[in-house]
Amino acid sequence: MKILEYSPELAAQWDNFVGESNNGTIFHTQKFLSYHPEGRFENHHLIFVDRGRWIGVLPGAAKMRDGKRIYVSHPGASFGGIAANTKAGMSASNGMVECWIEWAKERGFEGVEFTRVPLIYHKFPEEHVDFFLICKGASFVKRELTAVLRLCATPEENFALFRPEARTATRKANKAGVIVTTDGNIPDFYSVLEANLFARHNVKPTHTLEELLDLKGRFPDKIHQFNALLDGELLAGVTLWEANERTAIAFYISHSEGHQEFRPLNLVFWELFQWLIARGFSWIDFGTFTLEMEPNFGLARFKESFGAKGIFRDTLRLLF
Repeated sequence: MKILEYSPELAAQWDNFVGESNNGTIFHTQKFLSYHPEGRFENHHLIFVDRGRWIGVLPGAAKMRDGKRIYVSHPGASFGGIAANTKAGMSASNGMVECWIEWAKERGFEGVEFTRVPLIYHKFPEEHVDFFLICKGASFVKRELTAVLRLCATPEENFALFRPEARTATRKANKAGVIVTTDGNIPDFYSVLEANLFARHNVKPTHTLEELLDLKGRFPDKIHQFNALLDGELLAGVTLWEANERTAIAFYISHSEGHQEFRPLNLVFWELFQWLIARGFSWIDFGTFTLEMEPNFGLARFKESFGAKGIFRDTLRLLF
């Protein structure tokens, strides 16, 4: 086994491999990663080759962590790690981990780190790479909880999972005349999102509006804006990303503080669930309801009201 370092002429082959891999997501693709402007990261994307065949790809970049130069997969993505061939077993996974560590040491890195892809994104659940890194001394540096929901065969089954107050709120929004668009205006929603994040947490969205529009242009069929409107006025919205063919992630969720009496987000999610089920998705990831391992109980109650449960989104680090 050997490592091949990525170069731009391999972009199409890389992205095709991610699409066919066991655990690859939109965040592993070069189409996504290249939205970051040149110079933002010192990128080192790696390809694992076994007897002439690609068996895994690893997006990553150099970052300083506690004064150490660490290889991180990838600091510009929600999660990363090795996207592996569906047939890669224990031996191949061990080989990729050993090659990764050897490559990193030879280039002066003092450790490796990645945020694991949760199992709901996998075709076949497996944690081989994680196991071998832990065997070599890796430890968890962060364990966040992300809220996930298994989509049922029919929308009615999912509606039955709603807590009574969530069902009541959904019906209330519908009765008030709130409508949900599945290809909503992103700038209008972004204004609500930006104001909400600043007022509640004094932070900005992960992406600028220009970056979000760029990503929508790169993935017109994978990124969707669900907006709730009443008499043409935007009340709330969810920016939904198709992470892969199995799982979608609600990347941004926000509402206008002045229109909470209509409970528009409940209706947005009800429409969103129906849309996903019709397209054969198995899971939706609502995003984390912890931050730096501190729980947000109010956010948890909202996401749990649809039947969501928390699973780990883990970050592993191995220092040399």
